[in-house]
Amino acid sequence: MKWLPWLLAILLLIEPAGASAQSLEDDAAAISEAAIGNLLPALRFNDSDGKAVNFTSFRGKPVLVSMVYTGCSDACPAIIENLRPAIEIAQSALGENSFAVITVGFDTRHDTPDRMRSFARARGIDLPNWLFLSGSQQMVQKLADATGFSIVPSAGGFDHMAQVSVVDADGRVYQQIRGGVFNPPAVVEPLKDLLFGQRREFLSVEGITERIKLFCTVYNPNTGRYYFNYSLFIGIGIGIACLLLVLVWLVREFRLFGGPHGGAHL
Repeated sequence: MKWLPWLLAILLLIEPAGASAQSLEDDAAAISEAAIGNLLPALRFNDSDGKAVNFTSFRGKPVLVSMVYTGCSDACPAIIENLRPAIEIAQSALGENSFAVITVGFDTRHDTPDRMRSFARARGIDLPNWLFLSGSQQMVQKLADATGFSIVPSAGGFDHMAQVSVVDADGRVYQQIRGGVFNPPAVVEPLKDLLFGQRREFLSVEGITERIKLFCTVYNPNTGRYYFNYSLFIGIGIGIACLLLVLVWLVREFRLFGGPHGGAHL
């Protein structure tokens, strides 16, 4: 998989003059989609305080993984700033400890823990369970390969995907969120699927409870927030009440007319 990021560099060289940027974006998108199902290897980075962080420590919960570089003046800051409101809504709807968010600096010469800390602070990122990490070129390349994140050095720095990878509790890439604008459902819905829609036996109490959460945690576009919709329970309650009334009526009629052979006896 190490050759994948260089595929775009080769394409840049052999692409005919005047080829559309859309073609290159399509190639990068194909690499991104091909990474779905990949298992993230045991990667070791440092957080913004310089402490070691191993990716395997996040197993057991979903993780959102993004990659940026601190020297970027437009795309990378915009990606993080646009992602923040969606993460805040996801934490409010699903629980701030139910998933983690990881942003890794891929310009290994400059994206030190101090730079990553300053980058996060400048973007106003103070949400819990959102880590900004630094690492070696080898670790960064392995992460980019595993997540299908294309990085191509350019005269102005780097050309790269605007991408957030949704990783499941087993450490496999579950879904890609591409683009620099993140509507809350684009972030929350795959997390809902992973948190409430998998792993539980349907007939177990836990399984039923989580499926109720899956279907009843809904997005209100008017408020831009998720809420728990109680109308399903109201509908179920009305249905059960109607069923009980019908059963009571049938039992009453059965007794009144003396059972299946009812009627007056001479």
